[in-house]
Amino acid sequence: MAAKNERSDLYARIYAVVRRVPRGRVTTYGRVAALAGCPSARVVGYAMAAVTPDRDVPWQRVVNARGEISARRGGFGAEAQRALLETEGIPFDARGRIDLARHVWP
Repeated sequence: MAAKNERSDLYARIYAVVRRVPRGRVTTYGRVAALAGCPSARVVGYAMAAVTPDRDVPWQRVVNARGEISARRGGFGAEAQRALLETEGIPFDARGRIDLARHVWP
């Protein structure tokens, strides 16, 4: 049971960091991991995949280190994530990347 509680605490820290990312900005899995005291960016990815609609977590604002949307299992969510980010005013280049130098937080 301790492992589940530890994961819940870790996910809560991850979600707290992601909630701080302002509209019109993105951050990377690695930055969230560092700010949340998380062992790896991969764990942040698992936490983002576990976000449910009833949570107030702007999951769409977390991208990979290249400024790209990371594919989820079955490709689910990539189009929705891009649409949400574009609605927030975040442009993508021809390669499907976000200019992190302009849009990254913090």
